[in-house]
Amino acid sequence: MKRLIFVLGVLGLLALLPASPAHAQLAAPNSTGVSMGHVHLMVQDLDAAKTFWTAMGGVHSQMGANEIFKFPGVLILLRKSDATLPSVGSVVGHFGFHVPDTTAALARWKAAGLKTEVGQNPGQGFVWTPDNLTRIEILEDKTQTAPIAFHHVHFYVADPSGTSIQEMQSWYAKMFGAIPGKRGPFDAADLPGVNLTFTKSDTPTVPTKGRMVDHIGFEIKDLEAFCKKAEANGVKFDRPFTKMPDMGISLAFMTDPWGTYIELNEGLDKK
Repeated sequence: MKRLIFVLGVLGLLALLPASPAHAQLAAPNSTGVSMGHVHLMVQDLDAAKTFWTAMGGVHSQMGANEIFKFPGVLILLRKSDATLPSVGSVVGHFGFHVPDTTAALARWKAAGLKTEVGQNPGQGFVWTPDNLTRIEILEDKTQTAPIAFHHVHFYVADPSGTSIQEMQSWYAKMFGAIPGKRGPFDAADLPGVNLTFTKSDTPTVPTKGRMVDHIGFEIKDLEAFCKKAEANGVKFDRPFTKMPDMGISLAFMTDPWGTYIELNEGLDKK
């Protein structure tokens, strides 16, 4: 019965959405050839997750075993896993989107059966995934014309020496050309399509692999050359550059020094 109510709520929400969804595409790459690509979620109930991301405003497509939901600035990839663990406590604690009006967006999602929360700061809210394993932050940008667009990935890392946050910020700047800066009180770095936010955790955090946010992905122009340069600079890949002609993409995997599992892609933005 709860599932039926949830689905009916989503159908009602979809009836209120514009007939033509916001154009969902990834940002143009920076001078290093990098832009935000995707967030890969391991979900326990694939049908519920698909209903959820449809309600959030994603445009659905599929690639192999992966369900894809397209948003301006990011692709959300879903794959079923019965052993998924919460994102809280891992290096990537959550990620977030911008909307033009947080209050109105939360009201629509709540009416569709999604679990929502009002944040402590003005223009802030949260939406929980159906299995309650990840809380998605919603922030308000009144100048934004799209109903929803990707905004940030929030990293948490223990910092006993007082230097880990700056080292993480510098690593993403060196590796991907991210521009160091601040987001409010947080150290941050910007890539096309995403703000990378870094926060000190009072307790040790664990790697992302096996959590609901299993890994994040960047779209790379000329991925093969990027990987060769990285390897020449001492980077060790979990999976080296690999062409996937059956899928029309190329990929590689690496793990940052703090345990964030990262996929690099070329061509995924065309899916």
